[in-house]
Amino acid sequence: MILLSNNASEELAKKIADHLGMKYSTMIRKQFADNEVYHAFPESVAGKDLIVIGATHDDSSLQELIDIIQGARFWNAASINVFVPYLGYSTMERAKPFSHEIPKGITRTRQIYAARPNFVCFLDLHSESVLHAHAGEIRTKHLYTDRLVIDKIRETGIEDYVLVSPDYGFSKRVARLASALDCPHTAADKDRYDHDKTIVGQISSVVKGKTAIVCDDMIRTGGSIIQTAQRCLDAGAKDVVVMATHLVMAGNAREKFEKSPISKVIGSDSYPGVKSDDLLDVYSVSSLISEAMGNHLNI
Repeated sequence: MILLSNNASEELAKKIADHLGMKYSTMIRKQFADNEVYHAFPESVAGKDLIVIGATHDDSSLQELIDIIQGARFWNAASINVFVPYLGYSTMERAKPFSHEIPKGITRTRQIYAARPNFVCFLDLHSESVLHAHAGEIRTKHLYTDRLVIDKIRETGIEDYVLVSPDYGFSKRVARLASALDCPHTAADKDRYDHDKTIVGQISSVVKGKTAIVCDDMIRTGGSIIQTAQRCLDAGAKDVVVMATHLVMAGNAREKFEKSPISKVIGSDSYPGVKSDDLLDVYSVSSLISEAMGNHLNI
């Protein structure tokens, strides 16, 4: 077996290799004067099972992942097993009627499938619809971070807390986490009025006197989560902590969080380059991906 990654996910891939007791193989990369990019495998992949870790948070990372998959096909790898810790455009999985917009969550995932991997695993998807965006010849899996989230909340030492979903769409997941943690939960009433603008309504008084832990799959600009945090405080919460798997933190999101009443942001290393600091408390998804990979390939 050979374990490698696109450039974006090298750090996470090395952690996964350590968990599995495998060597991490670095792709050979060069950039020419005209900005074309050269790739080569560090050794022969013919007849070998490839494990490829690749977040697709930007266009170049997606293209590199596709190049690696198709390159492995060209050089006759026995199998190509892809793990996507963060799927870019995952919130664009539907097109509004008569909008003529491109549902890039679907179309870009189809580009990965069209490269003909044997297996693709995703982590905490915004929507599972992307799992079914192929003709049925590729095995797919949706990996949830529930176990890691539960362990992390317990490790924080926070007591007397309530889990809060920023919208009803995520409330089923939050209810599942709350059941495992034996704590109350509630959901905000969120309405989207533009492609990246939302307004959050009231929160139940169940948060009164408690620490509210606002849970979501990702933080992009942070607007709706910060609104949800403020609504929790308005309803009597004594503190607000945020937990989200994918810490995108786009634009001036970090500055907004630093000025907000939120005391801590907990998330994973699924999004490239995210590290713990005075605001962020980052845990690794490497053990979870390693376990799923081991089960899939009988390592």
